[in-house]
Amino acid sequence: MMITMMMVMMMTMIIMMKSMMLMMLMKMTIMMMVMIFLLMIIMMMLLLLLMKKMKRRRMRKRMLLMSLLLMMMIMMMMVMMMMMRRRRRRRRRRRRMMMMMMMMMMMMMMMMMMMMMMMMMLMMMMMMMMMAMMMMMMRRRRRIMVMMMMRRIMMMIMMMMMMMIMMMMMMMMMMMMMMMMMMMMMMMMMMMMMMMMLMMMMMMMRRRRSIMMMMMMMMMMMMMMMMMMMMMMMMMMMMMMMMMMMMMMMMMMMMMMMMMMMMMMMMMMMMMMMMMLLMMMMMMMMMMMMMIIMMIMMMIMMMIVMMLMLMMMMMMMMMMMMMMMMMVMVMVMVKMKMKMMMMMMMMMRRRRRRRRRRRRRRRRRRRRRRRRRRRRRRRRSRRRRRRRWRRRRRRRRWRRRRRRRRIWWFAHT
Repeated sequence: MMITMMMVMMMTMIIMMKSMMLMMLMKMTIMMMVMIFLLMIIMMMLLLLLMKKMKRRRMRKRMLLMSLLLMMMIMMMMVMMMMMRRRRRRRRRRRRMMMMMMMMMMMMMMMMMMMMMMMMMLMMMMMMMMMAMMMMMMRRRRRIMVMMMMRRIMMMIMMMMMMMIMMMMMMMMMMMMMMMMMMMMMMMMMMMMMMMMLMMMMMMMRRRRSIMMMMMMMMMMMMMMMMMMMMMMMMMMMMMMMMMMMMMMMMMMMMMMMMMMMMMMMMMMMMMMMMMLLMMMMMMMMMMMMMIIMMIMMMIMMMIVMMLMLMMMMMMMMMMMMMMMMMVMVMVMVKMKMKMMMMMMMMMRRRRRRRRRRRRRRRRRRRRRRRRRRRRRRRRSRRRRRRRWRRRRRRRRWRRRRRRRRIWWFAHT
């Protein structure tokens, strides 16, 4: 046991030395850890002393178990400290930011956990001291009874502690997940935006249907943005909810712990005074208080949850509306585009010819108009007009005959 103690002390010293190089938060946490270590060591010493006092083997075994548990805790602390010490430098800003945020979260969690641990340890220590005092005072039978009670209370406290730690871990995990998701969303959004920009640029280069495509792109971008925003909001809500829940749970746990401590103290006092009735009354009072507090907590929690849910619903509704609008717009745009495309397809075959024909027709019309104007100015003889008309007629007849001949020849082969 003494060797392990020495090892722990050495480790604490090393970590303390290294902490000088780290940032303030780290230092704070490490100092706290060291404090807890010292507390643990003191407790271990107390345990050892108690073990020497105790003659029965069973008690000694129990004490050993307790000391083992303490050792386990110390080891856990060591691991945590080692983890805290590690830092990796990364070039990218986003990642660094993310890492920093994560680290901060971790630190907060660690701090909270340390606080919990310290509280627990103090409680344990107080219990140990009280136990030792009582053991010295009491007779054998009473001593056994007290030991049993103590064991129960200790077990309960340990359970509470474990629950707390588990909750913390869960919270941490959730936070990490949320953070990761947020970052991912951001990255995705950025990527999408970039892609859209590129596409837009490409379309602009082509010129044809560019406005159309630009509109489409804008729509898409808007949609994406909306989606991302929604996701972010959802994440935030979730995080808030989680935080609230955790806080409530923590509060409840703390309340329970306090009640336990109070009851224990009362019991200790009563054991010495032997006033069972008063103790019972006090216990009842405590229970009532706890119940009321729990009820209030639950109410508050429910209110918060309801509010959040409402917010979420509102957001969803808004988003749905927006999406619908966007969809309609896009549909209209697509329809227009389809029409355009169809027209283009139809036009593609006869495009050049048609253009030429149109040009010719336009020219002819212009000429005719000019001629009419000329006619009004100076009148020509009827003969010339007739000649022109005849020439045109002859041409038309010739074409018709040609067509007929071709058809007749083809049919009679």
